[in-house]
Amino acid sequence: MSVESTRETMMRYFNSEHSDVSMMADDVVFTIMATGQEHHGRDGVLGMLNYFYHIAFDATAEIRTMLFGEANAMVEGVFVGKHIGEFAGIPATGRDVRVPVTIVYDLENDESKQGRIYFEMPALLQQLGASMSEPAATEGD
Repeated sequence: MSVESTRETMMRYFNSEHSDVSMMADDVVFTIMATGQEHHGRDGVLGMLNYFYHIAFDATAEIRTMLFGEANAMVEGVFVGKHIGEFAGIPATGRDVRVPVTIVYDLENDESKQGRIYFEMPALLQQLGASMSEPAATEGD
């Protein structure tokens, strides 16, 4: 793959606001690095994204930095939204959140094969008013 091909693939995904997973490989795996939780396949990744952006939170991503390589991409930004549904055992609080996030993507044949999500869980739990000593489960646990 070329850097331009990586850029085109990832921009199509970013511009869809996480709703178009057609550029992901059938066997794509997204891992939430803070918990080790993995989401497999297009449907699994789409379900995880839908949960974070539309069920537990009404949220968007503010992208600050994008980097593209021949077989990798990286985005750094802020997850911004309102807590509208249960998350990590915490019922909806209605609180606004702003959480730093970085995602590294590995691509092959113009498709995303793997995503590693570095999400600042302690910052999120603090903003939701949860104790830092409480375990942080996510949807599907």
